[in-house]
Amino acid sequence: MLPVYICEDDEKIRAAQKEYLRKQILIEGYDMEIVLCSGCPEDIIQAVKESPKRGIYFLDIELKGESMDGFELGQEIRKLDSRGFLIYVTAFQDLAFETFRYHLEALDYIVKGNPRKMQNGIRHCLEVITERMHEEKGEEREYFSVKVMDVIKHIPVDEIVFFETAGRTHRVELHAVNDRFDFIGSLKELEDKFKERFLRVHRAYLVNVEQIAELDLKGREMLMKNGERCLFARGMKGALVEQIGSGLKDHVLSL
Repeated sequence: MLPVYICEDDEKIRAAQKEYLRKQILIEGYDMEIVLCSGCPEDIIQAVKESPKRGIYFLDIELKGESMDGFELGQEIRKLDSRGFLIYVTAFQDLAFETFRYHLEALDYIVKGNPRKMQNGIRHCLEVITERMHEEKGEEREYFSVKVMDVIKHIPVDEIVFFETAGRTHRVELHAVNDRFDFIGSLKELEDKFKERFLRVHRAYLVNVEQIAELDLKGREMLMKNGERCLFARGMKGALVEQIGSGLKDHVLSL
């Protein structure tokens, strides 16, 4: 999920941006979340430091009474998030040259004097970001996309630790490195989809073989790299040892 940050010194404009972004994310089902909305650039920097990941930043340029302006804030963000999306929401139209002077790559400039134009600009930026993310996913990593409530989540397959049957009928719980949620589905469908990388070790578990850290053959239990544990069926011992290969032989217990 892409975190969204807003830094705007005008409280009314800040509230309007936040509300419109919230509605667009909800309506379109974007895999995004508004993390922080503040008039203080230091708040934004601290939040990114605490949770360093690729994000979306809607920044005012003229931050009155603050220690830095929007361009200087952009520089600090770039040190922490080199691939983040910087969007300047400003009363000034012709400031593209400034991004070169500050060595910034801004996605867009949105003029905030007209509420309708500002909303159109925000909507367009979200569409462009979503397109770029889809293009990059196709080039770099395989992603598992699934609808959860009104949001479509995109989880890197290599970050999925395991799937397990949830407490409710026809629901599956996904355990990832940095996420956990349940959705409508079946382990059988997932097993067919991921048969080359995942192993159905138990009627309740479908695990990512690359995420296994340790096997306890006597207790028929495996320790996953995220610290969680999964059971495996008696008949899966041989398949597990064979599929995991030599990389884990030193971590096979109770032989």
